[in-house]
Amino acid sequence: MIDLPLSALEVSIVEAGTTPADALANCQHSAQELSRLGYHRLWFAEHHHSLAIGAFPPALLAAHTAATTTGLRLGSGGVLAPNHAPITVAEQFATLATLHPDRIDLGIGRGPGTFHEPTARALRRGADPATDDEYRSDVAATLDHLLDVGIGELPEPWLLASSDAGAEVAASLGLPIAFAHHIRPDNTLAALKRYRDAFRPSRWSDAPRVLVCVETVCADTEERAAELARPMDIIKAAILQGHPDQPFPTPAAAAAHRFTAEEEQALGAFVAQQARGTRDTVEAALTRIVEATGADELMTVTPVHSTPDRHRSFALVRDLVRRG
Repeated sequence: MIDLPLSALEVSIVEAGTTPADALANCQHSAQELSRLGYHRLWFAEHHHSLAIGAFPPALLAAHTAATTTGLRLGSGGVLAPNHAPITVAEQFATLATLHPDRIDLGIGRGPGTFHEPTARALRRGADPATDDEYRSDVAATLDHLLDVGIGELPEPWLLASSDAGAEVAASLGLPIAFAHHIRPDNTLAALKRYRDAFRPSRWSDAPRVLVCVETVCADTEERAAELARPMDIIKAAILQGHPDQPFPTPAAAAAHRFTAEEEQALGAFVAQQARGTRDTVEAALTRIVEATGADELMTVTPVHSTPDRHRSFALVRDLVRRG
């Protein structure tokens, strides 16, 4: 049995044949289920202009969910620093932390949250993508503003990363790191070593702290898990082919889809580093990842079409992790 805090990342899937309003409702149903199951945190991701994922601001989702659940820590996984004024992010999350003491996290990330260039430029008010130096400056400014706004309680800040560069920012600012193993698993081990080697203690953390996020789909049979995960595999394959703006397909449409040999190879390499299958398979995969990374906390993301099937996966995975 895995002995770590267990958390979840919500990416707000807009299922084929549904609306963004339905996706919002599903988010809240999932939050209630995660709270009932005793998950530690629930973070909301920032996305824009996507047919498959809702454009719901993490701060708003965290605020609503904090008011309608108990126990769960809520936050951003993450709010994307280049898209926002640092003082605005600080004010929003300091307000949330004061309204909901000891329950709010501020996960900060870098990407634009969209593959649509006009939307990315609109988020930046026409500016070019942030450089490494600009990103680090934005994160540092956000932390400084948290201390200056003087509202009351403070959120717990985390730095989201999927590369060595992100790991270096987290280490230099003394932040806990949430690593996106579910996006770039090939980068995980080297980046976490760099983070631990370069970590500088700060008021935010006196030692390195590592959360690892893993794509996790657990079902009663291997075949069912593969069926549930296949729609997201189609989204990944489309991204690999340079066609990221795809709707999230139904399981029936996904079953009829045929991958190219190149896509099959790339997806197979990715799946081998995630956690997909029955309870035994998922437990073994998560255990390997935890042991390899030395993670202090485990976060799962479960991008499947059916909300009941997501909830079943949440429950099966919860039974694999020791309750705190």
